[in-house]
Amino acid sequence: IMTKKIYIINANYYEEISGRLVAGAKNFLNENDIDHEIVCVPGALEIPTAINLLHEKINTENVDIGFIAIGCVIRGETSHYDIVVNESASGITQLSTSSNIIITNSILTVENKKQALDRSLNDTTNKGYHAAYACNLLIDIKNGKF
Repeated sequence: IMTKKIYIINANYYEEISGRLVAGAKNFLNENDIDHEIVCVPGALEIPTAINLLHEKINTENVDIGFIAIGCVIRGETSHYDIVVNESASGITQLSTSSNIIITNSILTVENKKQALDRSLNDTTNKGYHAAYACNLLIDIKNGKF
């Protein structure tokens, strides 16, 4: 019997926001008795690399693995926002599709802190909660359960 394990990759540049998103993901995973582990990285750009490195090291025999990318990018006064948003999303998508790795993206891309707080409430609207739900669903689809 295959068991599930989901890795939460937490880009904790904005610790308050990412912490709330992690809590949301953990809420879903705990409600559904899904084993999980949190791995912290400094920022959103490091998430695809961390997932790639972890995926190479994890023994996936008898375990269905998924990853949840968590972080927050708040628009500033420079073009750095666009680079981080585009490159982190592109890296995640490319890694997921080229290597058949299940990754869901809960990197908030917002104009201001209020928008981030509104998307990381302690309820089922939390984007971390949504990403955990989606990750679980994709693992089920991979196993023909849909």
